[in-house]
Amino acid sequence: MNVFISVVLFLGSARAASKTGDDEWVHLPNKCEVCKFVSIEMKSAFDETGKTKEVIDTNYRFLDDKGAPPIKYVKSDIRFIEVTENVCSRIMQYNLHKERDGSNRFAKGMSETFSTLHNLVNKGVKVVMDIPYELWNETSAEVADLKKQCDVMVEQYEDVIEDWYKGSQEEDLTTYLCEKHVLKGQDTGCLKETWAGKKGDMAAIAEDKKKKKGKKKKGKDGEDGQKKEKKVKKKKKKSKISDSESSKRRMEAAGFTSDEEEIQKKVPLNQPKTEL
Repeated sequence: MNVFISVVLFLGSARAASKTGDDEWVHLPNKCEVCKFVSIEMKSAFDETGKTKEVIDTNYRFLDDKGAPPIKYVKSDIRFIEVTENVCSRIMQYNLHKERDGSNRFAKGMSETFSTLHNLVNKGVKVVMDIPYELWNETSAEVADLKKQCDVMVEQYEDVIEDWYKGSQEEDLTTYLCEKHVLKGQDTGCLKETWAGKKGDMAAIAEDKKKKKGKKKKGKDGEDGQKKEKKVKKKKKKSKISDSESSKRRMEAAGFTSDEEEIQKKVPLNQPKTEL
């Protein structure tokens, strides 16, 4: 017999909160938080696109039969445009983690609160909330605003980001973009906020699983490489043996031999005695 426990949780939805002007539930991201996540996602996007060795052929053969020489994709304007145009769409992968403080409330993965609620539903517990179950995984007002502000900031500071991209890129993008330009002379406290994670945090657990999976894959690739190397060595050894055997057969067919015993058989050792 299933026992259904009714858990009544009065959590105001972002839409309802914004209508009533209740600032206790909706905390829109500030300028520091927006710049922090713009720079984080931009660095991540540049890292992902910087691993290719692709070369772009710009030689279009004009009337004088001359064109620009080919350039590496990692130093091209195309890479810069692709990253800046798509960086804000990456913000939509974030969720609101109300159990965390400051900028740490924005993170990828399901929040601890909603993870607990989903687990209760899966166990047959009846959960009653102001937000319908179908909207639990919808984008929150805070994340939607984070994306909106991201679009504005990237457009506004495109020249600054391009200067960093075309420069040596030795300086950290967060320092260059946020501290020296976007937040110059303003509060930069959120840039130093980090989330160490805690026991039972589903987002942290998911991140750990992803890291472990990457390590296992690396180890497996290493083992596969060693196995392939051993197989190659065995094949080489077999080919050497087969080559020596075939050469030996060719010599025997021609009436030659390299075997010492065969030589001893063919040349008689006991010669007939001759009298002087």
